[in-house]
Amino acid sequence: MEPADFRTAVESLHSARIRREIEVGPIRPPQRLAPYSYAVGAEVRTPDSPDLDIDADGQGSAFGRLILLYDPDGQDAWNGTMRLVAYIQAEVEAALAMDPLLPEVAWSWLSDALGVPVGQTASDGSVLASSGGRVEVTALGGTVTSTSSVRYGDIAGPPRAHQLELRASWTAPTSDGLGGHLEGFCEVLSSAAGLPPVGVTELGST
Repeated sequence: MEPADFRTAVESLHSARIRREIEVGPIRPPQRLAPYSYAVGAEVRTPDSPDLDIDADGQGSAFGRLILLYDPDGQDAWNGTMRLVAYIQAEVEAALAMDPLLPEVAWSWLSDALGVPVGQTASDGSVLASSGGRVEVTALGGTVTSTSSVRYGDIAGPPRAHQLELRASWTAPTSDGLGGHLEGFCEVLSSAAGLPPVGVTELGST
């Protein structure tokens, strides 16, 4: 039987309030990273594909996954018993991909969403999650990668494509309030996809 703390953590993820442009659903979690795990996939809706089938690999121009790992005995590297692992990939415009400050900007999206001051690894308690409660984070770390791909021959898609990848993990001190962590994750995905802030309508949209 799953531990109560793990069940509480999974339930609290389901309390997240996600903007309508992002589709979120459960996916198969990794099996060997921790005794207990749970994962969700997220993809940004596009006008021509309103209904998405969420999977672990992702097919849209901006997608990601958030994995919850739980080890009742804790792990030294986690500094706790509950670890969240995030992965986001998004197609970006060439001008943005070539910007040398893109990694810093992308990392600031995550830092802001989790309330972690830039250059630090723990939240300062200033971010209030819309699902209730404050997001608490420790041991934050990760990488940001910007890549360019050139297609040759009979391969569908634009001749050149530019992707942004963000990989990060952090520890949640408690099993409550993880909905705020998922909301923060989706906020970063929104920024990577170039979505306007919630409540802002782009010119020309209906």
